[in-house]
Amino acid sequence: MEQSKFIQAINQIADEKGLSKEKVIETVEAALAAAYRKDYGEKEQNIKVNLNPQTGAMEIFKLLEVVEEVENEENQISVKDAKKYKKDAKVEDVIEIKEPQPEGFGRIAAQTAKQVIFQRIREAEREVILKEYEGKEEDLVNGVVQRLEGKNVIFDIGKANGIMYPSGQVEGERYRIGQRMKIMIEKVEQTSRGPQITVSRSHPKLVEKLFELEVPEISAGIVEIKSVAREAGNRTKIAVSSTKEEVDPVGSCVGQRGTRVQAVIAELTNEKIDCVLWDKDPINFIVNALSPAKVSKVGINEKKKEAQVFVPDDQLSLAIGKNGQNVRLAVKLTGWKIDVLTEAEKGKKEAKKKEEEIEEIEKKEVKKDKKVIAPKDKNDKKDEVESSKSQKHQEGKKEEKSSKK
Repeated sequence: MEQSKFIQAINQIADEKGLSKEKVIETVEAALAAAYRKDYGEKEQNIKVNLNPQTGAMEIFKLLEVVEEVENEENQISVKDAKKYKKDAKVEDVIEIKEPQPEGFGRIAAQTAKQVIFQRIREAEREVILKEYEGKEEDLVNGVVQRLEGKNVIFDIGKANGIMYPSGQVEGERYRIGQRMKIMIEKVEQTSRGPQITVSRSHPKLVEKLFELEVPEISAGIVEIKSVAREAGNRTKIAVSSTKEEVDPVGSCVGQRGTRVQAVIAELTNEKIDCVLWDKDPINFIVNALSPAKVSKVGINEKKKEAQVFVPDDQLSLAIGKNGQNVRLAVKLTGWKIDVLTEAEKGKKEAKKKEEEIEEIEKKEVKKDKKVIAPKDKNDKKDEVESSKSQKHQEGKKEEKSSKK
């Protein structure tokens, strides 16, 4: 390969892979040094190749360490010999001795170093990818479905590919090659095969990031998303608050005629979304979280973070939701254990409580009315026995007198 074409190829690789030209040249120089050592030098030789980035001209150097006593001629040189190349050479210096370029080395080097070059470039590319995406967990990106590998979906996310495992997929969604959709970077990690980027469509944070795109007040910090509870592909509840009293956080998220929330719903394949008002008072927050159901009364145990919620009889199914989904999402959203009861059950509970109170009072009154009989001591029992004996003796005498008569 001609030197000018060699440089052109390097420039092309750098542009295609998004790498710096300096990094590619450094990689090529290392590969050429390895090729020279293999075909023209010794295994343990330390070879350095300098490549001119403009002309492609190569310079080959043998590197020798200056020592007092030479033990390895391939890598070491004595102080005396080193001074022939460098007058002030001293121990531990490294002397560069220029080597003549063998005839046809350019062609041989290109062939020999080809695999090494691409391997090194892949490594450099991996470093660039890792630096590009490291620290971007939970960021929203645009992805294009590139291919399907079994149950996994591979997305093109720009400079790298992202893999979406079944756990990150939404139940009911279908993924087609070439399909564009927004995805969230869930994890970036270095593996033995290079950087791996895991992406998700089911993560609750995805909903939060989509609202940030659609609602300017969230980006500006006026509206805050306090918590998100999601059952991907089915229904999501988000709790929002405002830092300004004049701004309605729920209205901001819903948008005029529902345009903002509808944009998020469309991106999530018609997943239902409830925007509720966050409140620092847990009772109010629980009531809001159970919407659209109407709540008549809430009793809470702050220590255990448990709540009993009473609703009208006709609101029970709405409060619980299909397969318990509404109350389940409310529990996730608030962080409280919620027990939903009807007004009728409330009445039964109150009646039962009154009955238990009456029973307790009656038990106390019975205990007061009972007479307490003191137990007899041993002397009393003894007197009783003697009295009985005396009585029997007298009766016996009377019977005896009567028989005599």
